[in-house]
Amino acid sequence: MSYYERHIFFCLNQRDSGENACAQHGAQAAFDHCKARVKAEGLAGKGGVRVNKAGCLDRCAGGPVAVVYPEAVWYSFVDSTDIDEIVESHLKKGEVVERLVLPDAVGR
Repeated sequence: MSYYERHIFFCLNQRDSGENACAQHGAQAAFDHCKARVKAEGLAGKGGVRVNKAGCLDRCAGGPVAVVYPEAVWYSFVDSTDIDEIVESHLKKGEVVERLVLPDAVGR
């Protein structure tokens, strides 16, 4: 058994060049909200969920993005309501939120 059941990584990349990046689309606020929700739901810690920051995940065209492991499900989200749904459905119950899944063809 893994130390954590699931990890969710949020791209928080910022580009000084002006290119599209997740940080320009509320990624930090989404990360903070997810971390607070995971803790409030009692999911944080050993055997539960770890919410992690990441640099560029190279899926900028779909940003902001997050990925949940071990399932390797990529999400794009708009607001805290989307994050709440990811926490409740995927992180808590193991059910993928299909409407937020980032299509495989979306890259940088």
